[in-house]
This record gives sequence, C-alpha cells and structure tokens, in this order.
Amino acid sequence: MTSKMTTTKAAGTSGGPMVKAEGVHKSFGAAHILKGIDLEVAPREVFCLIGPSGSGKSTFLRCINHLEKVNAGRLSVDGELVGYREHNGKLYELRDKEVAARRRDIGMVFQRFNLFPHMTAVENIMEAPIQVKGESKSAARERAVKLLDRVGLSDKAGNYPSQLSGGQQQRVAIARALAMEPKLMLFDEPTSALDPELVGDVLDVMKDLAADGMTMIVVTHEMGFAREVGDSLVFMDDGVVVESGHPREVLGNPQHERTKSFLSKVL
Repeated sequence: MTSKMTTTKAAGTSGGPMVKAEGVHKSFGAAHILKGIDLEVAPREVFCLIGPSGSGKSTFLRCINHLEKVNAGRLSVDGELVGYREHNGKLYELRDKEVAARRRDIGMVFQRFNLFPHMTAVENIMEAPIQVKGESKSAARERAVKLLDRVGLSDKAGNYPSQLSGGQQQRVAIARALAMEPKLMLFDEPTSALDPELVGDVLDVMKDLAADGMTMIVVTHEMGFAREVGDSLVFMDDGVVVESGHPREVLGNPQHERTKSFLSKVL
C-alpha cells in the first residue's frame, strides 16, 4: 500500500468498550439465531468471529449497526445503545433518522461488494460523504482519491465496477466505508467471494487498518489472518459463544469439543 491516512476516530470517545453485547437474542420467525450473546470489543481491537455457516456470526454483525433489530438484550457502540434510547429503565426504539445518524460511525464491508454499478470507483467513494454528511464534491473527491491510493488503486479512479476484479471491487468497498471516517469497521467474510489469488490484497488493506488503530470486528474463515492480526477470537456455533480467547490460544489449543471439531475441518 502506498500511503497512510490515520484513522483518528478509531479509539472511540466513551472511555468504555467500543462494542458491548449483553444477552443479545435475535429470531427470524421460529428460528432462534442468537441465543444470548455476551461479549465486549475494546477500542483499537481486532476482534475475529469464526464458526460454521448458520452459527449467527453475520446476523450479529448486522445487529451491531441495526440492519437487524435485536429481540432481547442490549447492544451498545461507544457507549450508545444501538437502535434504542433508554428512559426510566425502559428501551424505546429510535426513529429511522436517528438510527441512520448513529450508523454513520460504523463502516460495514459485505461478502458481496454492493458497489453502485453506474458510478466509477471514485464516485462510489464520494457518494455517502456528499449525500449523508453534506460534504462538497471537491472535498469528497480529494478524500476519495487519497483512500483509493491507500488501498492500492490510485490508477483505477475512473473505472466502473464491471471493469475491476473482485478483489479490486472489495478494496473500493473498504475505501467507501472509510470515507465516512467510522470509529468501528465491520467485515462480513470480506474475502469469501474472491478467487484465492485475490484474497491477499484485501487482507493487506485490513492489516494496514489494524496497524493504524481501527477497531474492527471481522467474520472470517481466514485463520491465518485471525492468528496474525487478531487480538481476540470468538468461536460461535448455533447462536452461542462456545469459546473465546487470544486467537493463537484458541486456534492452537482449543478447549471445547465443538471448537476442536470445527478447526479440524478448516485448519
């Protein structure tokens, strides 16, 4: 990567954990997906979530920025409840406008890149700062160009998504999320849709972000990344936290039979 832009907001402002989940439950109809998730993510921490498909990892990520509403429990980001306000001990759901305002501080990168196909790479990155934050086009373009340089794509500013490889599209998606200057970045299996030879460039951008102090929650199957970059690792299965600890300890010496069984298939 060619240049750096410091992620100055990554440490948070509340003085407490960046993310705190207390007894979080989520159901879709009769399907009970999250069954009482308790965890904390510290500012500047790289927090990795692993587990089999259907274990609730992606649903939990979507609850953090209120793309999904929790059914029970409490979830807060940088000291503020996600999707709710509290008054006299009761929780009241925020209006859509209030939810959107709080969501500005949370960047999310999906498995599929979700870029606007009719916009160039630089226009994709400029869009949210202009539309959501009211930035001028010149200021938004200046930051977008710097972010493209940061993710190693300074020569692709005028390219449309259809002209980019999957790995390049994912790096544009990361730059787009960073354009809002988030204090927290959520990654939902960001390399799972990529050809193997394209994975490394995306992971390099994420490693750069981690070194820069960005708080990150990463749902991943890249155990090497978790071992090398992660500060904490949680193994989830069937909607619960089965095991947690430092990535090298959990991956190298799992204590729970379900963790051992899963890792025997992926390592």
